[in-house]
Amino acid sequence: MVPDDYIEQVLKTEAGYVNDPADRGGETNFGITAAVARAFGYQGAMRDMKRSDAIAIYRQRYWTQPKFDQINAIDARLAFILFDTGVNMGQATGVKYLQRSLNVLNNEGALYPDITADGGIGAMTLSALNAFVGARGTRGLSVLCDMVKHLRGASYIEQAESKSSQERFEYGWQTRLSNLEPA
Repeated sequence: MVPDDYIEQVLKTEAGYVNDPADRGGETNFGITAAVARAFGYQGAMRDMKRSDAIAIYRQRYWTQPKFDQINAIDARLAFILFDTGVNMGQATGVKYLQRSLNVLNNEGALYPDITADGGIGAMTLSALNAFVGARGTRGLSVLCDMVKHLRGASYIEQAESKSSQERFEYGWQTRLSNLEPA
């Protein structure tokens, strides 16, 4: 189960209803898009979505479904970063950042084989992560977490570069990222 303090942290950042025409996510409440809310059975107006609905979606869509509980058993900081990235950018995005990072940290396959950066946490990703932790330890986990965050930050820059309307969000995105640590 997702730790409640993780949810509370993300809720503080994503608090409230937003319907900004420049926001690529469209209409959201608590950081949940209308499309995601509908996929989870919410039929009301997005403005009226309850906090409890958001928490239920966070637990299922952004924690259990992508298997971040299994990452949390290995490292809480990494799990929180992936959880927050999932809410902000889609749950597969952070996993791809993790997989790409693991691939370039494996010493050309000497520590573990390359894995497919498919955005899903499966046996190969977990095996690579465990092998990485076994080889690099706590310091390695810190480097890995930073790499995932750096890829996220670069993605924000690329979004603003490719569509100037996104520049208005850049400072907030980067601030969120620079403050991203589990409570």
